[in-house]
Order: sequence, then C-alpha cells, then structure tokens
Amino acid sequence: MAYLLGIDLGTSGTKTVLYDETGKPLASHTVEYPLYQPRNGWAEQHPLDWWNAVCETTAAVISKSVIDPTEIAGVGISGQMHGLVMLDGGGNVLRPSIIWCDQRTGAECDEMTEIIGAEKLMDITANPALTGFTASKILWVRNNEPEIYDKCRHILLPKDYIRFMLTGEFATDVSDASGMQLLDVRNRCWSDEVIGLLKIDRSMLAKVYESPDITGKISASAAKVTGLAEGTLVVGGAGDNAAAAVGTGTVRDGKAFTTIGSSGVIFAHTSNPIIDKKGRIHTFCCAVPGAWHVMGVTQGAGLSLKWFRDTLCHAEIETSIHMGVDPYQLLDKAAERLPIGAENLLYLPYLMGERTPHCDPNARGVFFGLSPLHTKAHMLRALMEGVSYSLRDCLEVIMEVKLAPREMLVCGGGGRSPLWRQMLADVYGLPVSTITSGEGPALGVAILAGVAAKIFKTVEEGCDAIISTSSPQNPNSEDTAEYMRYYKFYTSLYPALKDNFKALAGL
Repeated sequence: MAYLLGIDLGTSGTKTVLYDETGKPLASHTVEYPLYQPRNGWAEQHPLDWWNAVCETTAAVISKSVIDPTEIAGVGISGQMHGLVMLDGGGNVLRPSIIWCDQRTGAECDEMTEIIGAEKLMDITANPALTGFTASKILWVRNNEPEIYDKCRHILLPKDYIRFMLTGEFATDVSDASGMQLLDVRNRCWSDEVIGLLKIDRSMLAKVYESPDITGKISASAAKVTGLAEGTLVVGGAGDNAAAAVGTGTVRDGKAFTTIGSSGVIFAHTSNPIIDKKGRIHTFCCAVPGAWHVMGVTQGAGLSLKWFRDTLCHAEIETSIHMGVDPYQLLDKAAERLPIGAENLLYLPYLMGERTPHCDPNARGVFFGLSPLHTKAHMLRALMEGVSYSLRDCLEVIMEVKLAPREMLVCGGGGRSPLWRQMLADVYGLPVSTITSGEGPALGVAILAGVAAKIFKTVEEGCDAIISTSSPQNPNSEDTAEYMRYYKFYTSLYPALKDNFKALAGL
C-alpha cells in the first residue's frame, strides 16, 4: 500500500498528517509557533519557525506510524495565504514574513489602484487592491525598507518557502498565487501587465503550476531533517482554503463549505470565474485544474476565540490540563448554557480589520451592549455568534452572485464544535455537515499528491474515493428566526461605527 503526506502550514501552527491511500489517517502531529505584532494592525511570523515545525511534525508522524519512508508516494503542502517571504540570492530569509492578516499596506493599496486603475486591476486579478494580499506587501517593503528590497532575489508564499526548503525549487500553485494580486486569474498565469506596471522584477516570482502537478522532489538535505525519503515527489499543493475544498469534496458546482480557522471563510466552487465588481468577495483559481472558487472572508474568526482563550481564560486552561481535555470544550459548554443573543450582547469580530463585505483595514473588534449582567460566558457566546453573523455576511454576497449552496460543509478548528456547527446551521438556514476525517486542508493536499502519484486519475475521483460526511445538523426554524433578529441589528453596527474606526486609526 502507498501512503500520502499532507502538511498544513497554518497561522497558529503546522499540522502534518500521514494517510494511507484510502484516506485513513495513520498519524498526526502539530507544532505551534508565535505570531508577532510589532505595531497595532501588523502581523508577522518567522519562516524558520514554520520550517522547524515541518521538520518536527514530519519526523513525528513517520515515527508514530512505523512505516518505511520510501512507501510515501507523495507530499502535498497547504498553507496560510498571502504571506510575503523574501529571500536573498543564497536562499536566506531577509526579514520576518508579513502575513495574511497584516493591515499596514493601506497606502500601497492606494498606490496600486492609482498606477493600474481600479477597473483593470479587478479585471485581471479578480479583486480590488487589498491590504492582506501580497502585492501591496511587496510595495510596502520597497517603500519602507529599500535596503531589504534591494537584496531580495526570490519572493515566495509561506507554503512555497517550505517547498523550497524541501526540494530546492522555487514554485507555487495557481490557487495560492491568485492571492498575491499578481496573477491573471482568468488565464491562470502571471500577469506581465500588472507586474510591469508595479515595476516588480518578474524573475523574483516562482514558476506557477496547477495544484496536482509535480513541482520537485525531496532533496538529500531535507531528507536528513524530516525523515522523508530522498526523491519523494512534492506537488503544487494549494492555499489553505483551496486545499480545504478538496479535503471536503467541494470540487463541483453547487458545493460550498465554511472553515473556521484563524480566519473564517465561505467557499463556493464554480466552473467559471465569477467576479463581484464591488470587490466584496474574492475569486481565485481553485485546486481543480480549469476551475475557480468564490470566497468570502472574515479576518478574525477562530483568531477571536484564540485571543479570548489566551487573554481571559487562564483558569479554564488550567482546569482543562487537569481534566485532560481541550480547553475549547470547556468554553463550548460555558457558551451553550446561555440563550441566543447572549442577553443583548453583540460582538464584531474585526480584530484585524475586515474583508467581506466591508473591506476595511481600520475596523476593530467591538463588544456592544456590555452591562453588569454580563459574564465572561456571555462574552464568549456573543463572540461565537458575532463570527457566525460575519460569515452570514459572506453568504449573503455569495447568494447575490447566484452561487447559493443547498447545504454547507464545515471544517477547521471551529468546525469541531457541535455548538458552533448548530449555530451556523441556524444562522445560515442550511443543513451543516462535517467530513468524517475532520482534516480538510491536510487531507486535500494528500489527495492532490495522490493524483500526482497516479493513485487517482483526477482530483474529483480522489474526493469520490475518500471523502465521506457526517449526518447533517439541520437548522431549527425558531432559532433561525431568533438569530435573524440579532443579525439584523448586527448589520447596523458597522455602518454606524465606520467613521469612528477611521478616526481611531488616525489618533
């Protein structure tokens, strides 16, 4: 039997999972690493932290499974999107990576729009200039750290830095490259026009592949530190959400999923590149060759819950250690005891600005309606509801562009919560299911590796062979009506606070 390795490079940590060719997970290991915020709204990570995590997790799953590494037919890598990794001519990291949720590049987005033109930028890259995307980060370094920019010879995305460390190859895939805002999304190739207008040296960009394509093989040096066999093939892989789409079987029209990781996403597959001219949702190439996806994003989904846990829940963390359970299980139980609406407390999950539908880097988190009645559990319940409402905002736009799903799959850390899944079913008014494996991105890139290794003929065939889902959690009509009362009020808060967010950013 052949085996497949899926590496999922996330914001809070890297998870590596070893599967057999039927999709059964044999071993899994996760290593966490820090996120640095030198200033309010900035977010950076050290690429070597990612690489060390990949080495540790890969060696651990091989050790746990007790298989011969030569039996691993292929490796797939999924990764947080949009992060900027800059290397010198020797392949050395020049500065910490500016990652997806960083909001420092407002001036550079204005610069891009002025140089290229809003309509042309949207037509080519399928998105307006956004602070989270990579192109504006490149311009920020050029504008603010010219000595670093002058030394730069290679620009990579986070997962593609890991590919370079594994194979020595400079490569990316179309799904992840779509989020750089340098790709011609319709034609699935670098846009010479955008790159030329921005005066970025095209030679610094990696070669673009489709997600199931072979992009390199494990080098001798990487084999020594990871435990993988030299010569094992490495495929294009995918950005985290495109990988999750494969891992949930969202590879045909009419399919959609929600993921609650650090960010929250609603993702709908489409055979045609549908572009929202208002720029509220993103259109990217997906991991299925010749297809695309439309995606709404809320910046601070699981990030909100992690912030709450780390900042306010030290007692719960200690209790969970003694009980031998995940602290999030205790938080779930606390929130579950409270009614819908958290007794008139609402939360706006804009810790790191917002994308869909507001596209506002100045937006910040808000608890609205706090009173002496409210406890930490009320804040927790309001937080989970606020993230759900933000995701409903994403769904509203996706329905507007005629991609309304009939049901919703859920994955990511938040998808493991039965309370949150039911909350989403009620807020969406749709049945919500999970995949039985529970591992969207890692499984997705393992399937892509299986296509490259000729275990599966196509991505769709691999999904049909491997993916199975749980019984759906159906919406409760009475609860849906109650949530919609609060959702309507929730949607009134951002317009009322928009000018205040901007003023606060200028203080």
